[in-house]
Formats: sequence, C-alpha cells, structure tokens
Amino acid sequence: MSEALTAELLSIIQKNFPLTRYPYAKIAQTLGVSEEEVLETLRVQKEASVIRQISPIFDTKRLGYSSSLIAFIVDEDKIDKAVEIINAHPGISHNYERDHDFNIWFTLAVAPDSKLGLEKTVELLAQKTGAKDAIILPTLKMFKIAVKLNTTGKDAKKEKVAKKKFKAIQLTPFHHEVIRLAQHDLPIKSDPFADVVATLDTEYDTLFDTLKEFQEAGVMRRFAAILNHKKAGFNANAMVVWDVDANRGEEIGKKAAEFSAVSHCYLRPKYENWPYNLFTMVHGKTTQETNAIIESIASEIDHKTKRPLYSTREFKKVRIKYYTPEFKAWEDQITGDIS
Repeated sequence: MSEALTAELLSIIQKNFPLTRYPYAKIAQTLGVSEEEVLETLRVQKEASVIRQISPIFDTKRLGYSSSLIAFIVDEDKIDKAVEIINAHPGISHNYERDHDFNIWFTLAVAPDSKLGLEKTVELLAQKTGAKDAIILPTLKMFKIAVKLNTTGKDAKKEKVAKKKFKAIQLTPFHHEVIRLAQHDLPIKSDPFADVVATLDTEYDTLFDTLKEFQEAGVMRRFAAILNHKKAGFNANAMVVWDVDANRGEEIGKKAAEFSAVSHCYLRPKYENWPYNLFTMVHGKTTQETNAIIESIASEIDHKTKRPLYSTREFKKVRIKYYTPEFKAWEDQITGDIS
C-alpha cells in the first residue's frame, strides 16, 4: 500500500472504525483496495508500534469510576522507583515525566466499589513514592477529548466541537460483560469480533447494537485506534497549561478546543502552588510546529500566562481494563502493606 493510502487508512481507523462483522473489508472498499492489503498494512503498522490498540474508548466516569489528573514532585534519583510503584496501580492509564518541578504526571481512576477512594489512594501513592508534593487536578469542565492525529496533513486547522446530548442508560450485567470482553485490543483479522460474539453467546447485531447504545449514552466515546504519537511522526506533544479567568473559563475553553491539533481540553482547579486552570494537549511533528500552534491559540484566547509542558519520558500509556479484580487486589495489597 502506498504511503498516502497508509496515511488515509490510519486516519480512518482513528475516526470512524466500522462496527460491522467485517470492518476491514468495509475500510478496504472505502480506500478502493483489497481487504488483504488493509490487513497486511495494519499488521505492519502494529508490529512497528505505530498502532497501539484498536478498541472501544470508554468514559471512565460514566462507568462509575472516579478519576483525576495527578502531579507529583519526585526527586530525580527516586523517579524510577516511584514510577514502578505508581504504574502498578491498575487505574493508571497515562504516566509521563514533564519539564517542570511537578515532574511526574499521571491519570488515576479508582473503581466504583473502592474502599480507599481517590484522595486516599493519591495520599498512599505519594507516601510510598516519597513525593515531596502532590496536586489533584480533577476535570471541572471537559470541552474536548479526541486523539485523532492528522496523518494525512489534510485536516483543517479548526473543527467544530459539538456538545453531545446523551441518552440515559442503566448498565446491566450483560452490559458489564460486553465491556469486559470488548475492551481488549481488536485482532487484525477478517472477522475480528468472532471471539467476543462466541463468548457472549449472542449475535453480531446484538454486540454492535450494544456498542452503539454505549455511544449514544456517552459510556463509549467511540470505537477507534490509538496511535503511538512518536512512531506516527508526532514527536513534539505538549500539555499546555493556561491561567485564564475562571469566570470566562467556559468561553475560553470552547475556543481553545476548536483547534484540530488540540486533542484534550479541560478546566481544572487552581492551587496556591499551581496557578493554571485550562489544560490543552497539543500535537505536532516538531517542536517548532507545536510552538507555532501554541502561539496561534494564544493569539485567540484571553489568558494571563501559559506554560507548555513537554513530555520528556513516557512511562505508561494504556487503556484501563474495567470491571476486573485487579483494582480490589491492589487495594488489598496496599492496605496490607501499611497495616
């Protein structure tokens, strides 16, 4: 497959992965190539670690989990051990070192039946890692969350970010089982949902209708591929933090979220030792490109100060596995260690 078609393929699977029995054949039809070409190209991209995973992207909070972005200050000589301790928690999906005194940044989720809760879990992690300081930065307002790297170079500079209205849903044991089975990396083969359907002892249409029901209820954001930024050529990814007027936070956040290079945009709390409340993730192929995007955003939004925090090391980036026993096992172990 040509380089241009490969870029188009990677764009498609990030945005509109088909929920049908033979999704790769459907993608092949869109591209005007054979299913085998699509499968072979995706296998090559997967082996090269360009594709991290193809699976549902669930909304942690809508599944009843509590979650937050957390930042620690850890002495340089203690980072490796601290990362080992943090990453052992099954609710850690992302963990990075960033160029700031608050140098360890991770996202943490705790299960609905957690005995410790989020704050106590952070307290124990800070204690175990020897963190000198810690801040909890929960989402106060989410404007955008959608990592779709511009692999083709054709995406517009800005995009509309529509506010979605979700249907009510009462999660049943069957829903939980679908989530448990469907959340794993989708195989790159002609009939990739076969094992899930067989294990559920159901029909394909029932599985796809359930996944669409999740999406309509906001439980699943979308079914898509997540790419490895650097392997896909996006080598300069910055978490840009902004000090904006809290009274105008929603207006300013919506404007920042319109930039296509922004994958995440949130309002979070300020603290005495942390003056920034608007967070944007900006993706570029070079530091020069990313800095230019940041300056473009800065020229359009009112802010007092800003700070790009580039990741210097990636320690963990995975999708959380929901409704699994690992959460309880971690809490049992950590509380046993301190009792």
